[in-house]
Amino acid sequence: MIYPQNFEQKIGFTQIKQLLAGKCLSSLGKERVEEMTFSDNYADINRRLEQTVEFMRILQEENEFPSQYFFDVRPSLKRIRVEGMYMDEQEVFDLRRSLETIRDIVRFLQVTDDTEDEPSSPYPYLWELAGDVLVFPQLIARINDILDKFGKVKDNASAELLRIRRELSATTGSISRSLNSILRAAQAEGYVDKDVTPTMRDGRLVIPVAPGMKRKIRGIVHDESATGKTVFIEPTEVVEANNRIRELEGEERREIIRILTEFSAVVRPQVPALLQSYEFLAEIDFIRSKALFSIEIKAVKPAFENRQTIDWFEAIHPLLQISLAKHGKKVVPLDIVLTPRQRILLISGPNAGGKSVCLKTVGLLQYMLQCGMPVPMNERSHAGIFSNLFIDIGDEQSIEDDLSTYSSHLTNMKIMMKNCDARSLILIDEFGGGTEPQIGGAIAEAVLKRFNAKQTFGVITTHYQNLKHFAEDHEGVVNGAMLYDRHEMRALFQLQIGNPGSSFAVEIARKIGLPEEVIADASEIVGSEYIQSDKYLQDIVRDKRYWETKRQNIRKREKQMEDTISRYEQEIAELERSRKEILKKAKEDAERLLQESNAKIENTIRTIKETQAEKERTRQARQELNDFRRQMEDESKAALEEKIAKKMEKLREKQERKKEKKAQRQTASSAQPAEPKVLPIEVGTYVRIKGQTSTGQVLEINGKNAVVMFGLMKTNVKTERLERTEAPKQPSLSTKTSFVSNETQDQMYEKKLNFKQDIDVRGMRGDEAIQAVTYFIDDAILVGMNRVRILHGTGNGILRTLIRQYLATVPGVAHFQDEHVQFGGAGITVVDLK
Repeated sequence: MIYPQNFEQKIGFTQIKQLLAGKCLSSLGKERVEEMTFSDNYADINRRLEQTVEFMRILQEENEFPSQYFFDVRPSLKRIRVEGMYMDEQEVFDLRRSLETIRDIVRFLQVTDDTEDEPSSPYPYLWELAGDVLVFPQLIARINDILDKFGKVKDNASAELLRIRRELSATTGSISRSLNSILRAAQAEGYVDKDVTPTMRDGRLVIPVAPGMKRKIRGIVHDESATGKTVFIEPTEVVEANNRIRELEGEERREIIRILTEFSAVVRPQVPALLQSYEFLAEIDFIRSKALFSIEIKAVKPAFENRQTIDWFEAIHPLLQISLAKHGKKVVPLDIVLTPRQRILLISGPNAGGKSVCLKTVGLLQYMLQCGMPVPMNERSHAGIFSNLFIDIGDEQSIEDDLSTYSSHLTNMKIMMKNCDARSLILIDEFGGGTEPQIGGAIAEAVLKRFNAKQTFGVITTHYQNLKHFAEDHEGVVNGAMLYDRHEMRALFQLQIGNPGSSFAVEIARKIGLPEEVIADASEIVGSEYIQSDKYLQDIVRDKRYWETKRQNIRKREKQMEDTISRYEQEIAELERSRKEILKKAKEDAERLLQESNAKIENTIRTIKETQAEKERTRQARQELNDFRRQMEDESKAALEEKIAKKMEKLREKQERKKEKKAQRQTASSAQPAEPKVLPIEVGTYVRIKGQTSTGQVLEINGKNAVVMFGLMKTNVKTERLERTEAPKQPSLSTKTSFVSNETQDQMYEKKLNFKQDIDVRGMRGDEAIQAVTYFIDDAILVGMNRVRILHGTGNGILRTLIRQYLATVPGVAHFQDEHVQFGGAGITVVDLK
């Protein structure tokens, strides 16, 4: 249960929804955002949280997630369920692209492990969501047979359409030739200007003629220009051919409709399954928007438990965080704990000290969590689940219902007492306010007693002293205070649980400049005992804050000591391990040496026996061998000790070097970085386009332009778009040479996909048009286009002349000419690129 109905608006969740909707790719996701609801089902909430966390990983770690073409074609699919209805070209085009997106998403989520028979995925919750979603490969193939890559019906979509378009092309060519012949004759006679070309009016090819010469050419006047200086005549010789074109265009439209109707009939039986796949696309769009928002506010999934608990560290109100970040400020994090022994937190403290923000933070984060959204807090936090959320905040005065502010608060209290239980969370701001303080405080205490008896969880703000005393005397209710710096007279916006807070009324009144005699009079009215108790309360809070800071510092020092001790213990263990390894190796070397010595001794004895030497001689030989053995043992022991000493010395030197390097890094990090020297770009220097990774070499510089060789490609680039870089490393002979990096290839592929083959420079000044065409031609050469079109209009022909003069100087331009008269004639220049 959520109470009241405008709960989302009161805690700010409505704004969260607006931010989420702004991150959706289509109306599919926006609908899901609007439908997002509170849940108290643990498994459902946990699943939604895990889906969002997995998508956060995708956004942070992956670059290839299919996020294009999230089209909502559901209205079109629902419309064609009626027999005879059909989808138009654009709708079929959107259907194809969105189905390809659904297919690519399913493939992305499914990663097959060669060692297993079943497909596995690094994103199990999202893969479970994909489940049995159909991807319709046959339907995509059928659309590919009908539409080209630009979404237009192909010529060979049917034999009849191919025949119509071929005849249309032939007829158009015939008209063009006839018009050009008539136009040349008229130009020779002086009826028409030399630079005039045929144009289109109402779908018919006509010749522009001055009004005074319109009777010189036999034909039909179709239109005149806005200024009245030009009339458009359709010569008699081409009237029939133009009529035939109109007929063919009608036949073409009817054939396209027939093809689309036939295709829609194929789609019709599959509409239910298609709609189910688009529900999956909507869910993906929705989860993606939640993941993007979670990354923006640095949200996490805390330890989520199927019980009633709030144990949050460094919790932050996301809307307040976004608002303060715009002004370069930071939110003071909230630490709050509600347990079965301390279920209701009673927060007191000065006005504008953050009590209401604390209450709204608890309400908003708990609601976000139970809507399946990660929340901005420390990941070691623990969060629980509540079945009912109630809030009473703000002025609920209603003229229509004849309710005062206090009556409205009491109505809310009645509903809360009736419906709350041990699985409920209540949020009340200014508990008991709005009426005479003494009776208001008494009623508030009686209501609080009922809440506590029902073992309800809650966060309540108040100024009443009797409620603070109630919290001290009853288990289940605990005091909390919003801290205030009495010396600097400013709120610290920090919650401290365990002691009530002072309202600091006297101090605040003195700070804003209320006359001292007024403050003294007020203190006398309320009584010295109250003033003293408030002062003692302030001192207790101050002392607690002081000792809390001390305790935190001590814990911090202890942690540092533990880390230091642990590090030294690891170093000692490493030294001991190294020492044992050295001893072991030395003993092995000594043992080997002794074995060699023993072998020598035995050989000597065998030699003595074989030569049958005298006993005295044998005894002397054995004595010499024993002396040699002892000498070898002494030398081995000395060598062993010397080797161990050297090894230990090397280890100590290594530790000293590590410490010196660490100190140098700390010194370097504290020093201000030197301002880098910007070197000029010259011929022969290696450069790259800002924001790009490919390295090229400057061949020549012409004013503000530079000719740069990128791999095997020569390009004109503004010098201001370039930055110097190091020369590329020469690949070894054993390495396959690659002139263009994978990242650059990806960027070029993306640029090629988005590149438009037409540019419109009409209305531009000459220098603006030349600059635009320069960039356009450079980009066309880069992406490997064979042909592009420049729309400059006819006019006086100045812009056309300038552009063609420039094109004649570009090495990458193979040829340029007027467009076909049907498609613009001399008003468009067609450029063929090498």
